[in-house]
Amino acid sequence: MASASSAGGRSGSRSRAARPARADSSDPLFNQSVQKAFAILEAFTGERRAMSLADIAVAAGMTKSSAQRCIHTLCQLGYLQRGAGERGWGLAPRCLNFAHSYLSGYSLIEQATTHLVDLNQACGESVSLAEPDGTEMVYVARFPSHKRFFIHMPIGRRLPMYCTASGRAYLSALPAGEAQRILRGMTLRPMTPMTLTDPRRILERIEQAAAVGYAWTDQEMYRGDVTIAAPIIGSEGRPVGAVNLSAPTSRWTLDELRAKLSSLLIETARAASSGISSHPRR
Repeated sequence: MASASSAGGRSGSRSRAARPARADSSDPLFNQSVQKAFAILEAFTGERRAMSLADIAVAAGMTKSSAQRCIHTLCQLGYLQRGAGERGWGLAPRCLNFAHSYLSGYSLIEQATTHLVDLNQACGESVSLAEPDGTEMVYVARFPSHKRFFIHMPIGRRLPMYCTASGRAYLSALPAGEAQRILRGMTLRPMTPMTLTDPRRILERIEQAAAVGYAWTDQEMYRGDVTIAAPIIGSEGRPVGAVNLSAPTSRWTLDELRAKLSSLLIETARAASSGISSHPRR
């Protein structure tokens, strides 16, 4: 089975950790030591699973001496460990504690899971739940295809909004001006030869999605992958995430996917929206 990196050809952009917004240096409560520790943890990606001290310092944007102190502390705390063959450092399993704590008891996932499973069983293709973070969608639940599928989408994968069905579905449920502001904050670059990078065309797709209740993409993030997605709407009328249905071009065309499964997708998103707060983490 091929990996996601071979499917799209730009894996580094897809698996990187999100960079936090730069804090106001004048903030008296801001702790730069904490910032440095997280910068090191976020420097590791699927492509950079083990790094030397020099590599970590460059990736985290700090001096080698600062990086060395942070690395030592993170190792002592159990969040970093020596890489294979003692060549550098890598993340330790303890880092998964954060993901587990975030996902456990999350009302959005708990409310949506039964409906996602039903959709997955009905269509036999991959079904995911994603939520927004900045200009990206983060995948927090996934039920894979019952058949062979070449894309590996682990929980926590971050994908840009502008070229994914889940991102466009989320943007389509926002006020038009807000969606445009978010789009202006993105770097629009081709992930595949099919990726739309013209803001006007992307906005047209978002408007179309708003009109019909779901969004779609044709091999814009990964080659050989067609997707449709519908927004999950919170109690205050704002989107909180999106249900995404993904299928390979070896079994489906985008037109077939839209014609046969869009109604079921919209029903699933509406059912998942029932009773969800616009602030599901509160």
